[in-house]
Amino acid sequence: MQSGPQPRARHSLRGDTPRCDVTVVASYTPVAAVGAVAQSLARGAGRGPRESIVSIWRFPAVMERLRALRGLFACVGCVPRGTRRRARGRVASPVPACAVTLLLQRLQDQEGDRVQAYCELEHVLREGDSRPPCGVLNRLLAEVSQDLTAAQGVPDSVRMAASNVLVALARTHFTLVMAELQSHLKAMGEMSKEFVLVTLSKLFTSYAPQCISFVWLTLAGLRSVVSWVRGGRTLRIACAVVKQWLEGVKVHLCSGKQCPWPAKEIQQIYQNLSQLFCSVLRHWQDCKEEKDKQAVLGAVATMMAVLLQEELPREHVWEQLLWLVRLYQEVQDTCRGTKSLNIFLEALEGVQSVIPKDKFLAITSAVFYHLSDDSKERSEADRAELTHCILLQARICPEETVQFLQSQLGADREAGRVAALGLLGALARSDEPVMAKKLPQVVEAVQCLCSDPRIQVRRAILLFIKDVLSANARSCSAWDVVGHIFSEFSRTAGRRAAGDLSAQEAREEGALQELCMDILGSLDVSVSGMTKLVWPRLLLYVVPAQYTGMLIPVSRCVQALAERGDLMVREVEDLDPHFLSSMFQGPLLTPQTLLARLLVVAGSPFAGSELQAAALLLMLNLHSKIHRAVGAMWATEIPLLLQCLEGKDESFPDSAGWEQRLLKFLRASLGTMEDEAWTKGLSCELSRWLSSSPSSSGEKSFLYKALGTVLGACKEVLHIQEKLLQHLEEANAEEPSEAQGMISLLSHAAESNFHTALDTLTMFASRLCRGQNGRSSRRKKMELDSRRAQATRSALILAHGSLALRASKEQLLARLEGDIVGNILLLYSCSCRDLQNTLALVQSITDFSSAFQAVGGSACFNPSLKGKLLEILTELLKKYYLGTPVSPVPLKVVLALEQLSKLKPSLGAKDMCDMLSLCCKNVVLHPSAEMMLKIRKSQQAAQYLQLLQASLKALGRLMVVLLETETSGFFQNIVHRSMTSDNMWERKRALQICSQLLAACEERGRGDACKHFGSLVGLLAPLTCDPMPTSRQLAVTCLSSLLRIQAKATNGVIQTGDIGSLCEGLNDRRTVCQLQTSSKIARTVYRNFPLEDTIDFMMAIKDTFRKAKGMRVRAAGRWLITFLQMHGKDICRDVPLTNYILRSCTSSPQHSTFMPFLSQAVVILTRCQAGITTDSFFPAALSPQTVRHGGE
Repeated sequence: MQSGPQPRARHSLRGDTPRCDVTVVASYTPVAAVGAVAQSLARGAGRGPRESIVSIWRFPAVMERLRALRGLFACVGCVPRGTRRRARGRVASPVPACAVTLLLQRLQDQEGDRVQAYCELEHVLREGDSRPPCGVLNRLLAEVSQDLTAAQGVPDSVRMAASNVLVALARTHFTLVMAELQSHLKAMGEMSKEFVLVTLSKLFTSYAPQCISFVWLTLAGLRSVVSWVRGGRTLRIACAVVKQWLEGVKVHLCSGKQCPWPAKEIQQIYQNLSQLFCSVLRHWQDCKEEKDKQAVLGAVATMMAVLLQEELPREHVWEQLLWLVRLYQEVQDTCRGTKSLNIFLEALEGVQSVIPKDKFLAITSAVFYHLSDDSKERSEADRAELTHCILLQARICPEETVQFLQSQLGADREAGRVAALGLLGALARSDEPVMAKKLPQVVEAVQCLCSDPRIQVRRAILLFIKDVLSANARSCSAWDVVGHIFSEFSRTAGRRAAGDLSAQEAREEGALQELCMDILGSLDVSVSGMTKLVWPRLLLYVVPAQYTGMLIPVSRCVQALAERGDLMVREVEDLDPHFLSSMFQGPLLTPQTLLARLLVVAGSPFAGSELQAAALLLMLNLHSKIHRAVGAMWATEIPLLLQCLEGKDESFPDSAGWEQRLLKFLRASLGTMEDEAWTKGLSCELSRWLSSSPSSSGEKSFLYKALGTVLGACKEVLHIQEKLLQHLEEANAEEPSEAQGMISLLSHAAESNFHTALDTLTMFASRLCRGQNGRSSRRKKMELDSRRAQATRSALILAHGSLALRASKEQLLARLEGDIVGNILLLYSCSCRDLQNTLALVQSITDFSSAFQAVGGSACFNPSLKGKLLEILTELLKKYYLGTPVSPVPLKVVLALEQLSKLKPSLGAKDMCDMLSLCCKNVVLHPSAEMMLKIRKSQQAAQYLQLLQASLKALGRLMVVLLETETSGFFQNIVHRSMTSDNMWERKRALQICSQLLAACEERGRGDACKHFGSLVGLLAPLTCDPMPTSRQLAVTCLSSLLRIQAKATNGVIQTGDIGSLCEGLNDRRTVCQLQTSSKIARTVYRNFPLEDTIDFMMAIKDTFRKAKGMRVRAAGRWLITFLQMHGKDICRDVPLTNYILRSCTSSPQHSTFMPFLSQAVVILTRCQAGITTDSFFPAALSPQTVRHGGE
């Protein structure tokens, strides 16, 4: 080895092919390298050119550098390992003891916890400012190295602590520590190098710039590690060190800074790296463990990435690239393997070199296989890493990557197509220049896949379209991608509507629908070419019903185009006629077609508020396409309608209110247009929609109303009649929705064209009745008697009543009796008397009676006609009495009688009594207690009870109406019998009627009830202890009303007390409490009792004694005793009759129940009235002693 410094010459590896065996370049041996390093370490020590090298001993810094030579010479085998090991004994040092010395002594003497000693030593070395003496430093290195490299017997915790000490020592003695580690890497024999590698990794993490100078030595040392390690943790750590150090080298080389080593050393780095690369391929290519494969893959990829920086090693890299791909395919953790592969690809992207095509396709195929392998579940992170890998390849070889992906589209494998479509979409988003050129060609290739029925492929196509539209809309000129989105939406809707999908398939189809809406709703109209692509194509998809769900994103797109002012750029007529005929099968897109469709969606109760709002927004933004006159009006009204949908306007909380508001808006819009031809066109369009809509369609109900509203705005009579007759004939009245639609159509048309609508209705009704009673063919009679004809007559009967409600005063007075009522009776006479026609008749009588009463004023209804209608209604009551347990007919009849009785002239007394009697039989007396028990146990219990309550309220209102003409006997005749009935349900119903009547009398100031004050009190008193709580409360309510009526009639002051608080006592389940509360109420009532009604009161109490049982008898007895106690002295003139009434009670077979009360009453009377004895009250069979005993 030369003693002087060697000249630094640049060496290149170009032209030489590296071999996989370890060779030493003759002109640059490791010993020469160490000599060069020694000269560099000692450079600058002397003060002049003549100074001897001995003078360096006077410089401590240089001395420290020279001490590092010991380790460097050991690296190249100049110092025997045995000599170095024998030199590890303790050496006496004259330097004073310090913290490092004390801790080292503890370690050498094996005192205490070795890990703790190392931790304290690490702390001292990291925090202290002093430098340990030379002798201490050598001994420390020897001691730490012994633990660090021990083959066995030393725990990992001690080794890790020793490693940390070396890292801390490197803060002040980096070169010495590095030399020591390099010597261990080269050492042979029984030695563990695992934690040597760990320490090297830590040094690079903490001191990367200083480590760069030792890269070539580290690579040489690692080569020796590779030669004897075959797997396990040491292999993985060695791979991590290789990867870590080479990534640092790569960053340093690519940073553009001047390298800290000369060119010869750079050459040596590549030389050693190439040899290490060959050694790794030779020794580690057959590793079996998964973790080992991952580690080797990462290390090899990193080595290849560095070797790519020089031209000469690249050929060797290309040769070994297939081995890298094979190892990548064997790795199970795809994400980690792909990250390692990406290291190589990122380096390849940065060099100006062309990768062989077969090698590149091998990488692409391997990565694509992992991405398209549907046998494994991959996370989003895995898929993202694989996608990034393909994008890297596309940047390196764009032509080959795109061609490969296009070839995968032609394969029939579903997962392959899905993966290729996803990658092509990602490339479209990446804005690669080559992709921008290839995109039209790719779009055409994707278009060929539209017929693929597999749901994952369909989803991938939609996602590809989304990516393309977000990148460059102009590339889609060859394929109507917007049309495909709508077609896919219609396709999924049809499959879901068919109902033959499994639950999983239904969810997948629903997800596709949502994806279609999301793609269209997220379009950025500012993208180049987007306006030309979507406008006015979007208008073509507004009208067809299969695209209804897409109106929400369409509305957003149109809104964005309107804000940009792009809606006036092109018209529908500017589109390709072939496109129009192929994509829009149906009528031409006219303004009336557009408005009709949007109105139907906005008015459909099943569409949902969001879809309804989208339809309204489309109307607002497309107003210029619909009619030029509505712009200002719609700009004001449509925002108000939107507020209703958002819930800000609480005046229209339900669907019926919303329909009325929307139809009012339609009516106002037609009035603003004042365009008869346009209005007729809209009616024709709505008529077409109505004819083509199925009966089950939720929008058909609104179509009837919308068409009627538009026909009401028309002025041409023949056109109105034509459309009305058309849909009256087409409608199937057997469907309840269709029957209601006929009624809605006629009634809305009658709002502005009443006479035309009624004439058309009369014309159609005459057709149904013609030949019914005369001579006609058998076929004609069968048609007229069919179920559909019967249902149609029923609907027409109801339609007449609905028209009457829409008519003005003049129209109604002119045509009610002759046309409306006449047609109703004619239709009813020609129809069967089933439930449907009966209810229709009763409802129509209610409607036109209500309409006449509302507008008639002082006008009188035809008395004979009124009598005929009353006769029909009473016959219905007789027919349904004691028939069906609870039928809607009596309820409807009572409602009709309520309205009919309001018409002038008033009913006669006999008619009134007969009518009330029938009503009470149907509503109050019926159903019986047994029937009520069955009803409460039936499945329709809630429906029956609700109908029964409605009937009671209707009867109460009818009686209130009849109060205007009734003169006498009203209360007694109606409620007397039911209040004393054994049926508790009947008593409850009678109390409900009585409470309504008394409330009406009190409101109107009628004193009729005062005439029956005594009898009513006698009837109500026992009911304060009725078994039903509701009846008890109703009885008290009636008594309170009766007292107020009495006070008003007599101009007196009521001393009622707090009856409301007393009612709470009646809710108590204890009978004693109920009786006590009833007695308190009795005292309150008797303070205002007119004594002239005493006999009526006694007669009512007598009826209770004779008919009632249980608590009602006891309550009646309490009320009787209380009355006699309070007024016994004041009823002298009524004593004979009272005596007679009381004596007649004893003939009842149940006299034993109330005999104690009668005995007490006799005792009270004998005390209050002088000259009256008990003998005058009771027969001889009852002795005075018995009476006294009972009284007591």
